[in-house]
Amino acid sequence: MIRIRAFTAPEDPLACEHFIAGHRKILEIYYGIIKITSDSNEWVNDPHCIVIVAEDPETKTIYGGARLQVVSGKYLLPIESALSKYDPTIHDVVRHEFINGGTSEVCGLWNSKEIAGMGIGSHILSIIGVAVSFQIGIKSIFVLCAPSTVRMSRSMGTQVVTTLGNNGTFYYPKDNFIATVMRLDDVNDLQYADPKVAEKIHFLKDNNNCIVEERGPKGTFMVEYDIKIKNWIRPVAQ
Repeated sequence: MIRIRAFTAPEDPLACEHFIAGHRKILEIYYGIIKITSDSNEWVNDPHCIVIVAEDPETKTIYGGARLQVVSGKYLLPIESALSKYDPTIHDVVRHEFINGGTSEVCGLWNSKEIAGMGIGSHILSIIGVAVSFQIGIKSIFVLCAPSTVRMSRSMGTQVVTTLGNNGTFYYPKDNFIATVMRLDDVNDLQYADPKVAEKIHFLKDNNNCIVEERGPKGTFMVEYDIKIKNWIRPVAQ
């Protein structure tokens, strides 16, 4: 059994600490990245940062996670910190989305070898980021994708933001890495999403506390979803 839990960052500082350690370990082991521009820990105190973790329900060992960083006007999105020196118009693009319905970024996505091949790290955690957005009243979601995750991101209905960088691409976090800026323009409109993915998003939107049998490349497994966001105060554009 794997539990996937969502909460605002200040609610569980210990889980945030384990999230950071796990993410950094994966970046270093598999990508040789010690420090990235957008790697700031200020989100741990941000009530508008939603943390999503895949964990053992008994030991609370965290096997992977992601964040839905919601723009509040106080903190930059990680995608802004990462790309602004290459294309400062990223700030204008994010600001426009913020004042026209609210916006966010799915970021910090990682998974450990314990759940590799189960489809949780690259797929389910991202889907939950979209499903949770319905609870908190935001319209759009940004994603900064590695080449290996562009296809998965498209399946959720995102499209490349071609007005940024080189038709939406940047060399980041290293000169030999290509990152693509993608955005789901309206979480209420999943017309470009894969139908099965859209169905899963809507299911989790309506069932935020349930146990489901999931299927991944390594077979079936049970997942407990606990993704109801408590005490949410929607940020207001200034």
